[in-house]
Amino acid sequence: MKRLAALLLGALLALPGALAAQTEAASQARAAAAALEEAAARLAEADGARDRVRALTETIQAFERGLGAMRAGLRQAAISERQLSDRLSAREGEVAQLIGVLQSLDTEGTPVAFLHPDGPTGTARAGMLLSELTPALNRRADALRRDLENVQTLRALQVEAAARLSDGLTQLQAARTALNQAMANRTDLPTRFTEDPVRTAILIASTETLEGFASGLSEIATEEIAPPQTSLEGRVGSLPLPVQGLLLRRAGEADAAGVARPGIILATRPGAIVTSPAAATVRYQGPLLDLGNVVILEPQAQTLFVLAGLDVVYPRTGEVIAEGTPLGLMGGTGAESGDSLSPLRDGTGTERTETLYIEVRQDNSPEDPQAWFQTDEDR
Repeated sequence: MKRLAALLLGALLALPGALAAQTEAASQARAAAAALEEAAARLAEADGARDRVRALTETIQAFERGLGAMRAGLRQAAISERQLSDRLSAREGEVAQLIGVLQSLDTEGTPVAFLHPDGPTGTARAGMLLSELTPALNRRADALRRDLENVQTLRALQVEAAARLSDGLTQLQAARTALNQAMANRTDLPTRFTEDPVRTAILIASTETLEGFASGLSEIATEEIAPPQTSLEGRVGSLPLPVQGLLLRRAGEADAAGVARPGIILATRPGAIVTSPAAATVRYQGPLLDLGNVVILEPQAQTLFVLAGLDVVYPRTGEVIAEGTPLGLMGGTGAESGDSLSPLRDGTGTERTETLYIEVRQDNSPEDPQAWFQTDEDR
């Protein structure tokens, strides 16, 4: 890893460009290497952790951050390598001419070879001209040599980074498998109520909108106890998003089919982990309407967070979960395929093939989730 980090830093800092861009690339490289080292260490320590679920959750998130940074660095390296290669290809004629001139300046030639037809004066003038041209030719030769070295370094970087990505993806998949098992074995979560499956089925069959379903959530609960005294006061607007992703669609924006929903849509990588943004009661989990697998959280009285689009769902209806508790995983298999190692594909958004829908309902009326969560453009 240290060799890869040094190679990445050296290659990126050697590239032409603004100092700010070089500093950003170097910082990105350091973050990638550090995050993957941290993730690997956490994975090794997770088995002995007292709270194995939390340890594995943090491990998966660290891998996702580290792999994302490594992909970005690899992509930048690939773009720079291609630009350098294209520039060198476009200057093939100039390179050939330069080599010819340099070869003609053979210092081992005979003195007669340096005599000018116009006599001593012409020879002196030619010598003066040659003395002025030689440094410029040497500088151009040095620039070409540096470009060639940069291309070679960047190509070596891509080979090593691709291997590190492959190793990281394997470790990430191992962490996901371990988390699946740990969540299946977990029995220590407190329960606020028991779900009545018959009432749930009736409610789903009798409602056609999320509003109608949300208004009847209390009907599916039996043996319900008083809710915990929780409040989001002071945290509205700063809650973490439940998944690392790109903001794909804002509240009220129509999709390709012309359907506009009051929630936001995040584009995520396949298999991304989804966690609870706050301590909450799980009011419902399962298929719902046309939303796919849905988890509905109640972080405080009369407030619901609706998360739709998960592939694997962990908690059970009625459980009380802490902030950061894993709710499940996004679907898709692209994260483990060779396509994810394409450096020019990553960073364009095309690798984020899964979507998570997030809706916030206050007193059963939708509110803009961007007023509740930190929705940076890229996380």
